[in-house]
Amino acid sequence: MAVTSVSPDMFEEIVMAEERFHGEGYQEGYAEGSHVGVVEGRRYGSLYGAKVGSEIGCYLGFALTWQCLLQKCTDEKNSKKIRALDSLIRMIQKFPYEDPTYDKLQEDLGKIRGKFKQVCSMLNVQSDFRISTESSSLTF
Repeated sequence: MAVTSVSPDMFEEIVMAEERFHGEGYQEGYAEGSHVGVVEGRRYGSLYGAKVGSEIGCYLGFALTWQCLLQKCTDEKNSKKIRALDSLIRMIQKFPYEDPTYDKLQEDLGKIRGKFKQVCSMLNVQSDFRISTESSSLTF
């Protein structure tokens, strides 16, 4: 009669299988999550960057148009408006478009928005900037 000997390694593999599979599953999930996170982050960054670019571009176009309209008028009231428009244009031109790691991006964007509202108030124009997702138009 032959007795089969069972090695303790076989039982250890069975007992440790859950831990091993848990570790493998964690590694696979972490790798997949990292990949999906990078893709989602890139998509969100592109969308947010496009919105900021559209907003800043609209402000610049607005300021340049009003600057051209007010150049013909030389009274004191309009010279204040022109100085405010020049200040807004300089702020927009100094804005770091190509540096996504710029640490004061939100702060500078807030200052530009504030200056835009100030200029709109001086010009007696409504400053409601909205980007419509249903159509590609900007409204004021």
